[in-house]
Amino acid sequence: MNQKYIRNFSIIAHIDHGKSTLADRMLELTNTIEKRKMQEQVLDSMELERERGITIKMQPVRMKWIKDSQDYILNLIDTPGHIDFSYEVSRALKAVEGSILLVDATQGVQAQTLTTLNMARESGIKIIPVISKIDSPLARISEVMHEVCELLDCEEKDVLRVSGKTGEGVADLLNSVIERVPAPSSPDITDEFRSLVFDFQYSNHKGVIVYVRVLNGSIKRHEHLVFKISDEKFQALEVGIFAPDDTPTESLGAGEIGYIVTGIKQPGIASVGDTVSSLKDTLPPLHGYMTPRPVVWASVYPESQDDFNTLRMAFGRLRLSDSSFTYDEEASGTLGRGFRCGFLGMLHLEIITERLRREFSLNLVVTIPSITYDVELKNGKTVTIYSPALFPDDHEVKKVFEPLVKMKIITPPDYLGVIMQSVFNHEGEVSTTENFGENRTSLTLVMPLRELMRNFFDEIKSISSGFASISYEIAEMREADVARLDILVADEPVIAFTRVVARRRLEEEAKLSVEKLHKVLPKQMFTLKIQGKALGRIIASETLTGMQKNVTQHMYGGDRTRKMKLWEKQKEGKKKMKELGRGNVNIPQEVFVKMMRSD
Repeated sequence: MNQKYIRNFSIIAHIDHGKSTLADRMLELTNTIEKRKMQEQVLDSMELERERGITIKMQPVRMKWIKDSQDYILNLIDTPGHIDFSYEVSRALKAVEGSILLVDATQGVQAQTLTTLNMARESGIKIIPVISKIDSPLARISEVMHEVCELLDCEEKDVLRVSGKTGEGVADLLNSVIERVPAPSSPDITDEFRSLVFDFQYSNHKGVIVYVRVLNGSIKRHEHLVFKISDEKFQALEVGIFAPDDTPTESLGAGEIGYIVTGIKQPGIASVGDTVSSLKDTLPPLHGYMTPRPVVWASVYPESQDDFNTLRMAFGRLRLSDSSFTYDEEASGTLGRGFRCGFLGMLHLEIITERLRREFSLNLVVTIPSITYDVELKNGKTVTIYSPALFPDDHEVKKVFEPLVKMKIITPPDYLGVIMQSVFNHEGEVSTTENFGENRTSLTLVMPLRELMRNFFDEIKSISSGFASISYEIAEMREADVARLDILVADEPVIAFTRVVARRRLEEEAKLSVEKLHKVLPKQMFTLKIQGKALGRIIASETLTGMQKNVTQHMYGGDRTRKMKLWEKQKEGKKKMKELGRGNVNIPQEVFVKMMRSD
């Protein structure tokens, strides 16, 4: 189709501002999906997305719309709203010329709205401001309209109003997309086929399926192509569009968004940001995407070592649909072989591990999440530590450096006092406080990433009754006053429970961890100690008594000394069992899970 009748756009917003609901109404209005097949969150195809009511993966879809008797093709990419998935948003923005910035009329501009807006501005695309949920009795339309106009420096007539629930204003929005979003254009450098890979997935039957935005030329089925970066040649087994399911077509032309079935089944060849082009193309690869930098690290082990190869295969498959996490093999004397994984945030970690359990039926042990530290040792060396278990002993450490986060919190003024107290408790330093619209305040602060992971999100949501919103970005490294805390069971450290903690909170954290493990660990055959160790000494301890197996019921009559002899014999047996069984305490999977939970 002629490029001037194509519009490529995305929807960006804070989490739970109605992106998926608005997309549903668009699909319904354009007859992309039959009414009998219509359901809520059509583009959220994962069971996990539907359960939680959030978008995890970006999802492209192609719609047809008639304006002024002219047929147009609208390619929409629905994006996630949570900050952990902002890398997905950045990739979607590279494939489009415009974006709908959606703001909830009941909540107004939120912290994450500012983050996604900045990403859209940096991409240089056209932004269409839209206020959603205007049908809600809690809608503050005029107030939110003022916030949006101030944020974008635009007039009220430029801001559209829609209801994803009732469909009000959606037709006008589609017309505005055609009017305001520029048609795609091809660089005048070649007529050969060139396209940017913005996502991909894996099929057991078809192999890797790449999602592409075509920039130059066109492609038909069976043509020979090449991945520019990996230099891997392949034949296009199928080309198609998203309508919203994969729908084969004769060809894909310049300006279009679609997919190519490669047939490649080995991992590591396809990558996000690579250029897929014809064999005749001699130009260098397109400028792709920055590699995302993991900020949260955790080790993932199979509960049974028999599942190690299955876990490795599962990580390879998940990597094809989510290129923003990393994994490297590692081994532990306690937990066996597993993987050291890097994630973009706590929710990202939670989603990946949950997908491993559901999609691959794996029982997992996940260690307490940690961050990266740069440690300057007394011998002059500097090492980067990804795992708390590898954190050097206190006597070897000269200085420790940890990453900070720059954070913005937007909240009603009523909650400012308790939020400031929470920020102080998490070692945060507020730099500016300013009014943000009517009856809202914006805080700008820096905080150690370590403290952000210590349940800060949930704490702020709880004390603000859900009204505060948070966005953050990773900042520079700063010197930290931290030390390693080990939890010992029967005198053996359990690396899954090892953490790096602020020195001022060592005793408090050690006591809480030891008491919690004492509650959740089942009794063993012998009495053992649970201890918290830091700075070369034991700072918390609890004793878990062994099972009582004083079996004397079969003894009737006679002197009491007969029973006492048997008890002594059993006591000696337990002592011997403890010596032989030291380090082999049975810690069930549910104990690890309970220890990881913040409650």
